[in-house]
Amino acid sequence: MQTLIITIHIISCITLVVLVLLQSGQQGMGVIFGGGGGSLFGSSGAGGILTKLTVGVAAVFFCTSLTFTYMSAKKHTTQPSSIILDETRRDEMTPSLPVQTPIETEENSAPATQ
Repeated sequence: MQTLIITIHIISCITLVVLVLLQSGQQGMGVIFGGGGGSLFGSSGAGGILTKLTVGVAAVFFCTSLTFTYMSAKKHTTQPSSIILDETRRDEMTPSLPVQTPIETEENSAPATQ
């Protein structure tokens, strides 16, 4: 699931960059300083198909970003966040030391005949 979301996210990123670069500026540098056409959307109207595609791809990008963030946060909250719990679990999981038994050698295993 996470791989699918990342794939859609990367495709929407690339598509969004291409769509924004394909759109031409309406009035040059005059728009930056407050100059512009007489209407709200400029002289060309509300925009063509490139503008509508850009809005659609931006919405997909936004949704995949939110979904990926939600999944990432959900994964991190399932782990225990308390140091005390980690230490008690570590103590429970620590194996006890094995009891050492004496190694039998020929000297130890032979019965005393004296």
